Amino acid sequence: MFFFNKHRFINIIFIFFILNNCQLQEPTKNHGVLFLENRANKLVINNSNKNDATKVLGVPHSTSIDDEDEWIYIERILTKGEFHKLGQTILKTNNVLVLNFDKYGVLKNKRLLSKDDKNELAFSEKKTNNNLTQKSFVEKFLSSVKSKMYGNK
Repeated sequence: MFFFNKHRFINIIFIFFILNNCQLQEPTKNHGVLFLENRANKLVINNSNKNDATKVLGVPHSTSIDDEDEWIYIERILTKGEFHKLGQTILKTNNVLVLNFDKYGVLKNKRLLSKDDKNELAFSEKKTNNNLTQKSFVEKFLSSVKSKMYGNK
């Protein structure tokens, strides 16, 4: 019975539970088409068509507002940070694939934008005014009275 030590047995069980909870794979949250870059390489310009794109990538996430022949696919992978990030979510990959087809449905152009490429895009600074969400004079007056009533408490 000298092999069976109570403290050694408890330590072995404690280490077993700690190692059992360790993950060999990093925790990820996926959104969109997985392995978008590999799947995009299967599509050949001037050879593939819309049917090939739907077989390889599935239905597009969205189409262009102006052009129905421009399809957009998205891949986004979030992962947990290391110890120095305190477990915050980190954007691992964020790819966007834009496919342009001609009027016959043949692939004419494909662009794969990574998260580094999107930092170089320029966005419009114009703002749109929405008259439907603006409050009337009565609503503004009543909301100010309400804030003054409940603000003193």
